[in-house]
Amino acid sequence: MPTVSAHVATTLAHHLDHVFGVMGNGNAYFLDALERDTTATYTPVRHEAGAVVAADAHYRASGRIAAATATYGAGFTNALTALAEAVQARIPLILVVGDEPTSGPRPWDVDQIAMASAVGARTYTVGRADAAATTVIAIEHALSYRVPTVLAIPYDVAALEAGPVPAAPEPVLPAPVAPSPFGTAEIADLARTLADAERPFLLAGRGAWLAGAGEALGALAERTGAVTASTALGRGVFPDTRFDLGVSGGFGADGAMALVRDADVAVVFGASLNQFTMRFGDLFAPGTRVVQVDVAPAATHPHVGRFIRGDAAVVAAALVAELDARNAAPSGWRETIDRAALTARDAGDALAADGRLDPRSVARRIGEMLEAHDSTRDRVVVSDGGHFIGWANMYWPVASPDRMMMVGTAFQAIGLGFPSVAGAALAQPESTIVLTTGDGGGLMAIADLETAVRVAGGRGLAVVWNDGAYGAEVNLYGLNGLATAPMLIPDVDFAGLAAAVGAEGVAVRTLADLDRLDEWAAAPASDRPFLLLDCHISSSVIAPYQQEIIRVNS
Repeated sequence: MPTVSAHVATTLAHHLDHVFGVMGNGNAYFLDALERDTTATYTPVRHEAGAVVAADAHYRASGRIAAATATYGAGFTNALTALAEAVQARIPLILVVGDEPTSGPRPWDVDQIAMASAVGARTYTVGRADAAATTVIAIEHALSYRVPTVLAIPYDVAALEAGPVPAAPEPVLPAPVAPSPFGTAEIADLARTLADAERPFLLAGRGAWLAGAGEALGALAERTGAVTASTALGRGVFPDTRFDLGVSGGFGADGAMALVRDADVAVVFGASLNQFTMRFGDLFAPGTRVVQVDVAPAATHPHVGRFIRGDAAVVAAALVAELDARNAAPSGWRETIDRAALTARDAGDALAADGRLDPRSVARRIGEMLEAHDSTRDRVVVSDGGHFIGWANMYWPVASPDRMMMVGTAFQAIGLGFPSVAGAALAQPESTIVLTTGDGGGLMAIADLETAVRVAGGRGLAVVWNDGAYGAEVNLYGLNGLATAPMLIPDVDFAGLAAAVGAEGVAVRTLADLDRLDEWAAAPASDRPFLLLDCHISSSVIAPYQQEIIRVNS
């Protein structure tokens, strides 16, 4: 007779294909049922945080929900940082965990419901009579609100017989947010404003991508003659790149960001306008009329002068229809710009003053090699958190928002890089997965280097920016006179660590050492190993976005 755990596993597998986890007492019966009774793929990771990260990355890379699983107590608490990141980043996933018995906590139990709530995640606890229905409710909650959701199985309930598994109903999801009658009037007025604009600018974020607004935004840019750009998590959302300035904010090129300040009207779709996107308030000039379109209840930045609540695709399409009805002519502004000159980056030097590699020249060379080969041109970039995030975002082209993800930056966490490779690799089984991580975060997540190598194989490439320090702290606090000793990391042989788990590691101390990447990328994925580039870079070269942070905090 099926158990409560079998009800959970079978129902869950009806709605998703992949589960990532670490086995323990609290989820043993769930994993047994998942393996025996379902077709879902279970991928073991080496740390519970890695299970949540992998499920998180799977959704970011594919738009398909996945699950993580851990045991109770220490297994659950190990997953909390990754769970908090998924909450902050609005990533739907299911975390299936064991929990204390219904009779009450044991000495080693903690209040998991309270702890999940503290980081913003809701918990649903299954019982003997409602396990399947509760599982569907948890999935519906995760997808409706775009948040991770915890599904708890009490220890004394997990193996109880629960009868035949009932048919699993489909979750009922909300429709796209349509503008209110007031919003409809605002759209008509905004269309008039855009028709009269001389220098219109459109900015799109990840919310626009999730809304499927790319085509409508492309049409809107064409109708208005607008120059476009995106947030770091929305790169590639506009289909026409000829007039696109790339990423805005701290990762943006200086020339491109200067042009944005010339805009007379700026319309922002599906972007939260955080301090980094807004360049700490300096993205737009004081005279720019800033309009925000989002599903949030209200404007998310004080520089927004008009707010329209609605789905990005719905509002963009309505604006196009209004402009067509008015026979509005494009402004012609975008045809006057020199995109190549505006988006040019500093090429960097071969070596910095301290004799270590200049990260700008390393990033530029890696980006050129990735673009030169078909196998690596089709890639997903996954990024850990740290000072180095500027290099990939500035120098590596990105095809679409699901091809570049930063796991950890929403919660300002590091150490979530290596397990994200597994989630992305299973979400996009034909693509090369490129990880960018630092030595500090890389060491935190080192257990799941093995997971990355095992799952991605020859489709996996890890770039470790090894500067022997927690670079962001050195740049912000070391330069302010604080003691740097706690910020430094002894030299670590990441190339050797990679070899120990079956990958090929290359110590990169000169630009010529990157030639191995060119050879690797030219070979079929089936004929090559997972490759890790241990890039020994200088900590003295500060990324532009970090310079902004230093300026604001000094």
